[in-house]
Amino acid sequence: MPVLFIGILLFILNNSSIASTEKQSGNEPLLVRKCQDFGFAEVGISIEWDKATWHQLSKLDPGGEDYKSEFKIMYSTKGIYLLFNGQDSQVSTTFDKDFDDLFKGDVFEAFFHPDKKTPLYLEYEINQLDKELVLIIPNLNGKFYGWVPWRYKNERRVIKKISVEGGKMEIGSKLKSWSAELFFPFELFSPLSNVPPISGTTWNANFYRLDYDSGKMIKWAWSPIKQSFHEFKKYKPIRFE
Repeated sequence: MPVLFIGILLFILNNSSIASTEKQSGNEPLLVRKCQDFGFAEVGISIEWDKATWHQLSKLDPGGEDYKSEFKIMYSTKGIYLLFNGQDSQVSTTFDKDFDDLFKGDVFEAFFHPDKKTPLYLEYEINQLDKELVLIIPNLNGKFYGWVPWRYKNERRVIKKISVEGGKMEIGSKLKSWSAELFFPFELFSPLSNVPPISGTTWNANFYRLDYDSGKMIKWAWSPIKQSFHEFKKYKPIRFE
């Protein structure tokens, strides 16, 4: 075998090994694919979603069921599209009003931290009853509190649609799974810096699930945290295509 060919082969194998290690270690940003804007006729049913892949949420707590929980993410020139899906057996929330303490019941959650130089990020929660909580969080030395967006309407409002499979969108209903399809307009992030993103822009983010079917809080996360969903320094990078 020619020496030159052996050298090329070793170079390829070595770089493949490095790439594999980086992917496993989580150093590579999640690639957010570019898409065309589309409407929500049926949750998760759009050819645009074929451009994105599912990413798994990891169960963090013992107890409860090992529900499969996952998300997809894309973006357009106008905003970010997010799709959650999770196995479930019951609607375990009693919160039927927007901006209530939704985290005390079943929810999917998204946290977007556009500029890692500033401790400001957006928190979003959605439950099985189609109720939402939207907050801008200033996190100063571990002290944080949420502020509700002003004039939360029209182009500044999250577009959302919920699907409950095998049951009803009612408190206590049995079910097989539930999904949430969301669109975050970039206008909502104003006045956070590094918004809107362009090709190559990197944000930090995290995605979560809370479930109370077992009678206690069970957490899932994309980037594992120890106690609080507000451990923003542990969020992972996402890069816009």
